[in-house]
Amino acid sequence: MPKPTAIFVCQACGAKARQFFGRCPECGSWNSLVEQSQPSTDGRRRRAAPNQESAPSPRRSTAMASLDDQPLQRLQTGSTEFDRVLGSGLVPGSLVLVGGDPGIGKSTLLLQSASAMAAHSSVLYVSAEESAQQVKLRWQRLAGETSDLQLLAETDLDLVLEELEALRPAVAIIDSIQALHDPNLTSAPGSVGQVRECAASLQRLAKRQNTALLLVGHVTKEGMLAGPKVLEHLVDAVLTFEGDRFASHRLLRAVKNRFGATHELGLFEMQAGGLAEVGNPSELFLSDARASGVATIVACEGTRSLVVDLQALVNVTSYASPRRTATGIGTNRLHQILAVLEKHMGIPLSRFDCYLAVAGGLDVEEPAADLGVAAAVVASFRDLTLPPGTVLIGELGLGGQLRPVGQLELRLQEAARLGFRRAVVPSGSGLGALASGLDLALLEAANVTEALVLALGDEVRTDQN
Repeated sequence: MPKPTAIFVCQACGAKARQFFGRCPECGSWNSLVEQSQPSTDGRRRRAAPNQESAPSPRRSTAMASLDDQPLQRLQTGSTEFDRVLGSGLVPGSLVLVGGDPGIGKSTLLLQSASAMAAHSSVLYVSAEESAQQVKLRWQRLAGETSDLQLLAETDLDLVLEELEALRPAVAIIDSIQALHDPNLTSAPGSVGQVRECAASLQRLAKRQNTALLLVGHVTKEGMLAGPKVLEHLVDAVLTFEGDRFASHRLLRAVKNRFGATHELGLFEMQAGGLAEVGNPSELFLSDARASGVATIVACEGTRSLVVDLQALVNVTSYASPRRTATGIGTNRLHQILAVLEKHMGIPLSRFDCYLAVAGGLDVEEPAADLGVAAAVVASFRDLTLPPGTVLIGELGLGGQLRPVGQLELRLQEAARLGFRRAVVPSGSGLGALASGLDLALLEAANVTEALVLALGDEVRTDQN
């Protein structure tokens, strides 16, 4: 095949140039030229002129109904949490992009999984950031010396593709895609053109050989995946590995998954011997000590229910404008809940600072946590403690009404399993029989005032202004 040549294409007007310019010579846009690989035109096949006498017939397409049904045999990664996020395992021929902050444990997770999969499948681990000896030191600490794992320490894309074609592994791991470079391009590794061309070449090979490919991706300082957006469109699944560097637990989320549900959650704990799965994740987000301003909710992440403590602190402000700080809950959501409480319960929260935090560093985005946030804020304002064994589930409307939430049955089952005996929910749930079978008292309320009276008692009732 003719050797490809590198060209620079303007992302604004599509103009092409043989060398890089800071400003496009055609449209004048700054920093819009991106390097791309273009095959040589020598020996290119040209399309034959259509024959007007005979009508063309399809030669490559196939009727959908005539395709053979092939059972999908997923590859188990050796980690139940990893398999859960992927949708019960790796699909052969798929591309999975795993991103996360530096030092969060991406290489540790994939090296552990590679060692486990190597016991029953051929696995190639390509290290483009570390030497072979450095990877072996970590491998000995994580998996010992019982795994038959193939290792290649290389950054040249052509050599990596040759090794993949020769070995034809069932699973290949590239750590990382930003460290690979295509020798046909003159730009530095990690640039937009390099990441796009390397990912496209690996994708073509993986689809042709039916090799499951795991790519490690860097993130920017804003927390977004580095490289062109086309990288996320190119792969079949995008996973993010999150966690607080001051805490030991790690969260694996599915942002995109063509072969499973999105927004699934896997939990791990970083230990001396690597990442360990968390069997009962609710233990991470619950505390035994009860204090004022603490409320318990049940959040759903995909098919998993998590019982989480919310902590609120309300204090008299020292400034003309009160402070509002939220960790794990959207600040705009907190402002909305505070406005509803002040309007419909007469609590003068506009003269108080309010701080809200989700225990364990979990991010709760669903509106089912609204009632728990309201209860924690009111409990802190009134210096009250919620009765033990009480969970609050419900979405708060702007009119003060409680709206129903999804997967309520699953949430109640998780609360009952952990020993909770009272649940405050929106009225009209129709789950009274289920609650009786779970030995759970179901307290239904139509608005936020009724719900907080049921949870905290008549002390929270305040005349409206």
